[in-house]
Amino acid sequence: MDKKEEIALSRMRKSVQKLGGSTERYGDPTLTRFLKARSMDSEKAAKMFVQWQTWRASFVPNGFVPESQIPDELESRKAYLQGLSKDGYPVLIFKGSRHFPCKDHLQCKRFVVYMLDKAIARAIKEHEIGNEKFICLVDLRQLTYKNFDPRGLINAVQFLQAYYPERLEKMYMLFMPRFFQSVWKMVCHYLDKGIREKAGGVG
Repeated sequence: MDKKEEIALSRMRKSVQKLGGSTERYGDPTLTRFLKARSMDSEKAAKMFVQWQTWRASFVPNGFVPESQIPDELESRKAYLQGLSKDGYPVLIFKGSRHFPCKDHLQCKRFVVYMLDKAIARAIKEHEIGNEKFICLVDLRQLTYKNFDPRGLINAVQFLQAYYPERLEKMYMLFMPRFFQSVWKMVCHYLDKGIREKAGGVG
């Protein structure tokens, strides 16, 4: 860690305290993720970190999403983990043809959190460091308009950006149909630069 990063981390910790949050249980790797997501701006990173703490305490009060809260989403088998990449990252696969627009939006949001948490947990070796990452493969084969869910897509992207900074190593959009390409380009306008660059793999 260079001197600039040390100073940025120190300032961030102080800013978090001023905002009513706490960094006591979190090491440098965790805080650095938030700094990188906010271009090493300590105040912006602190604000993002406190918002994440508040959201986590409210949305995931038990520290995890119980499977009993997401029965319909699990039944579809549209998302699952499949081994590790050659570089050792957990691989999260999402099958677009198995997804249909959400009727229960809260359950859909919980499912997103459930899968992201599961991918991160798979990356943990002996104990969590705070900088674990995963790879996401989005398989769009046989995708039709029946599977089209703009709201669900935006929710997933927003959760990834706001609450899982620097967790995504790379995202690959595979077999993207022509009708979906314009939609994805529109969504990309709402992505932070870091996420946009990592989501550049299209096949």
